[in-house]
Amino acid sequence: MNDIGETLRDARESSGVSLNEVSKDLDIKVEILQNIEEGKSGAFKDIFELKSLISNYAKYLGLDAEKLIDEFNEYMFEYTSKIPIKEIEKTIELKIKEEKKDNHIASPYTKEKKKYNNWVYVIIYIFIFLMVLVAIFWSVKQVTINKNISSSISYRS
Repeated sequence: MNDIGETLRDARESSGVSLNEVSKDLDIKVEILQNIEEGKSGAFKDIFELKSLISNYAKYLGLDAEKLIDEFNEYMFEYTSKIPIKEIEKTIELKIKEEKKDNHIASPYTKEKKKYNNWVYVIIYIFIFLMVLVAIFWSVKQVTINKNISSSISYRS
């Protein structure tokens, strides 16, 4: 990455362009351009964005952008190939475990039942109790007419 940065800096300095001019022309912050020229790939969160910035910067300076991107890809390959296999396997296993938790299919007998809060049951019981009271009140009201208890149903014609 240092070689790429040096190539870009040398090309910029030989053409007599300042970092501020490049920043204005490419709409890239000066700090980002400095990080690229100093080879600080760790200052970038997104490698694809860094690759795009390098390509645009190289084209702006009239350099072979494809050649610099190939150098960048080789650098990234060397950098990522230094990650131990065990760490990669561990990461893959953790990812698989997380996916299993999300996509777990169970039979109806082993499926975890949805638990309701206690207040839901209280509301249901109160509603049922009130309905029973209304039904009792209504039936008593039907049986008593004008404070007289009727024992039979009469029909008026």
